[in-house]
This record gives sequence, C-alpha cells and structure tokens, in this order.
Amino acid sequence: MNKPYEKRSLFPYLFYDFAIVTGVIPGLLFHRPKIRYETPAARKRIRSGALLIANHVGLIDPMIMMYTVWYRRHRFICLKELFETRAGWLLDRFLCIPIDRENFGMNSFREITAHLKAGHLVSMFPEGHVNEQGGGPMQTLKSGMILMAMKGGAPIIPMYFKKRKHWYQRIQIMVGEAVDIKKLYGEKPTMKQIEELTRILYEKEEMLRCSLEQEEKR
Repeated sequence: MNKPYEKRSLFPYLFYDFAIVTGVIPGLLFHRPKIRYETPAARKRIRSGALLIANHVGLIDPMIMMYTVWYRRHRFICLKELFETRAGWLLDRFLCIPIDRENFGMNSFREITAHLKAGHLVSMFPEGHVNEQGGGPMQTLKSGMILMAMKGGAPIIPMYFKKRKHWYQRIQIMVGEAVDIKKLYGEKPTMKQIEELTRILYEKEEMLRCSLEQEEKR
C-alpha cells in the first residue's frame, strides 16, 4: 500500500524541479529578496523535516517562501476548493497538500504528519487567509499547526515578510529560529501548553516584524 505522501506519478519531482529552475531562479533576480535572520542559529540550513510558517499578504507569498528556502522542495498546504478548479492539476504537480478548512479531517492530518516524519518541508500560512493589513500585525494563528508539528516530530520555523508598496522594491524577509516543541514541553504537551505555544509563535512573528522594520530604518 502506498504511503500517504507518495505521488502517483512515475517522476513526482520532474515538473516541480523544472518549474523551480525556469521560474523561481529568474524570480530571485527580479524580486531581489533581502533575507535577514533573527539569530545566527536561524541561518542554519533546514536539513530534515520542518513546518515552515509565515504571514500571508498576497498571492506571491508561496514564491517568497521558496525564495527563502530555495534548496528544499516545499509542500504547501492549500484549500481543497482550489484543487477542484482548473489550477488543481498544477497544484498537484507542485506537491501541494489539500485540506478542508471547514472540516479538517484525519486524512489530511495523517498526510501532513507523514511528510514531516519522512523529512519533508511542509509550508503553510497559519492565519488561514490573506491579511488585508498587508505587512502589519498578524491575525490569530491556527493551533492545528502545533499538533501537526508535534505528531510529525518536526520543529516549527517562523518567518515574516513585508508587503511591498511598489513592484520595484526589494522583498524584505526575516527568518526566525526554529521552535522545537519536544524540547519545550516533551512528547505530550497539554492543551493549555498547545494554546500557550500558539501564543508564543504569534509573539515571535510579531518580533520578527518589529525587527524587520527596525532593520529597514537603519
């Protein structure tokens, strides 16, 4: 029986890797992202399974995350409705994982955690939708990301990027240090600890935002 993270295609990464070479690399030259890091530890390359989270300010946000961690294949969590449109074929080839926001089931949860256990990089926007404030304070984060990372045995890596006012401006990105749930709360954190960690991650995102704004003023 196939594992939940295995693709039906004989060459599951052929389309993805071709698109990265022909799309993301030129995009790096066009957008000229400026990546900063919260600490020296945040500069370390992501070698194993991890859950990458970021604020959500626009349609090119997945591209920005791919610019930042360009050396890994991303598996983005996407709304199930998008897979039912003409874009569904493309999303599947880009290794996206469909979820039902209104009825998040165990199948989606198992698939995400299987990816993390397999050492893959799963990327998501825990606000759940585009923040119309565009680069301001983040909206409430979904605590489900904690359960995913905990079950998948993977750290959560926060990042923040500021929405550009003009197309010609450089994309500004701040990457935070990884948060290891197991080191903080052990194998089985309580619901209260999960809620506390959700708040900590929100505050960490806000710290990244403030640090990015301070760096821009220098």
